[in-house]
Amino acid sequence: MPDTDAFLTVTDLRSRRLGAAELAAALPRAELDVAAAAEAVRPVVEDVAARGADAVLEASERFDGIRPAHLRVPAEALERALEELDPAIRAALEESIARVRAVDGAQVRPAERVEVVPGGTVTQRWVPVRRVGLYVPGGRAVLPSSVVMNVVPAQVAGVEQIVLASPPQKEFGGLPHPTILAACALLGVTEVLAAGGAQAIALLAHGASDLGDGTGLEGVDLITGPGNVYVAAAKRLVRGRVGIDAEAGPTEIAILADDTADPAYVAADLISQAEHDPLAASVLVTPSAALVEEVEAELATQVPRTLHHERIGQALRGAQSGAVLVDDLEQGLATVDAYGAEHLEVQTASAEELAARVTNAGAVFVGPHSPVSLGDYAAGSNHVLPTGGTSRFTGGLGVQTFLRGIHVVHYDRDALAGAREAATTLARAEGLPAHGTAIDVRFEG
Repeated sequence: MPDTDAFLTVTDLRSRRLGAAELAAALPRAELDVAAAAEAVRPVVEDVAARGADAVLEASERFDGIRPAHLRVPAEALERALEELDPAIRAALEESIARVRAVDGAQVRPAERVEVVPGGTVTQRWVPVRRVGLYVPGGRAVLPSSVVMNVVPAQVAGVEQIVLASPPQKEFGGLPHPTILAACALLGVTEVLAAGGAQAIALLAHGASDLGDGTGLEGVDLITGPGNVYVAAAKRLVRGRVGIDAEAGPTEIAILADDTADPAYVAADLISQAEHDPLAASVLVTPSAALVEEVEAELATQVPRTLHHERIGQALRGAQSGAVLVDDLEQGLATVDAYGAEHLEVQTASAEELAARVTNAGAVFVGPHSPVSLGDYAAGSNHVLPTGGTSRFTGGLGVQTFLRGIHVVHYDRDALAGAREAATTLARAEGLPAHGTAIDVRFEG
């Protein structure tokens, strides 16, 4: 009989030879119906598009329990938040900013010029998005770290205009949390909106003629940042009008571990992500049944000591979390690749070698002293990462998110002459002879 008091439900894949799709289907996964959420928030998004600030304020009153006096956060509120910020928190934010900026600075790509033939060049220029909207949640946790993770890569990329939205808080008079505001001020972000949820995404995408203070808001070109399923759904609805980074779901951690792993470390790391949300996913993949038992014993000791033990217990016991037994680390590697976790820890012998073979993950944390929580704050990496297995086809937030590649083509007459036959032949083959004529006309008469 299964242990009904256990935190982790065990899925046994030993002696089962499954393909990638079968593996993915067999693994614990949060059920996140973005399509249903999109229909739920569609009236809100359409209302904001039609009525602007009035619709946002009404939605804030309904969903956040507060009607902000100002959608645009006054400059003095930003300055005051920074002045009153705990010096220890300020120092930690400054350290985080410096580390993220160091990593992002190395990601900036120069223009790449290729001489295809003498006299014929193609140059790829990297051009920043002009105006971006950054979303920072304000629900169960205050996340100034998400301000850092969104703003720094945008600034390093050279984004000209940044507007940040975060939900109004009743206990702070309808302003976003002061630590969020202080982080904005620390980074020089002056255009900040007291708006959350689907209404904030719609406001960023559509703009507004009047925010209620006599000033309008220009819509953005790109929206990034994490949020709940309704934020993800709103992003889906405005995609096309603006760009989006991803439809992020609840946070995930997968840990690939063997019997060399410390069960106390593994348990603590599973708990750290379960702390976010009852829908957070914490998955252990291991060939060691003994480790599963040891981790379960650690969870029984550690979870009751946590501040959010009810939330954590709900997440760990949810259908999206569990322990997966595999035959060996080769099957374990195939399993975590099929899962494609937002965060993947590798706590095994030869962890670095095994981690180098991972192909699907938002970020990989190698060895016993690289916990996911380090990446959340001070590793220098970005914590806005793909969820729900979408790491199969996309990566995390970074400088490249805010850059567009533009090809610049420059051929002289001789170089065009050398390409003439191939180009006109393909034009005729495709039934588009005018394409070829546009080349031929330059050599006739």
